[in-house]
Amino acid sequence: EVQLMESGGGSVQAGGSLKLSCTYSGDIWKSYCMAWIRQAPGKRREGVAAIDGDGNTSYDDSVKGRFTISKDSAKNTLSLQMNSLKPEDTAVYYCAHRRCYSDPNDGSGYWGQGTQVTVSS
Repeated sequence: EVQLMESGGGSVQAGGSLKLSCTYSGDIWKSYCMAWIRQAPGKRREGVAAIDGDGNTSYDDSVKGRFTISKDSAKNTLSLQMNSLKPEDTAVYYCAHRRCYSDPNDGSGYWGQGTQVTVSS
């Protein structure tokens, strides 16, 4: 069992920055990824960024160069630094521990409760 809890969401104007944090506990599998996944109203969930057990990172093309994922294993914390935010980044952001590169809409893995990010133009 894995427990995850996000924090740091909020409202910001376009061009601004936010940092999301996720604290996690439980049986973390090195073969799985820690990931940030978002869901905008009326849309499917989409993977934003992920980091595997070896520290390799991957990003959706829409956030490359703007978002940075990082993990502090000593503190069991996953972070997402979001810069140059755009209105289209508005969504609920979830922290998840799941199989790397799996479909974020398949419901598998462990998920936090989500945190709202709203970017106004």
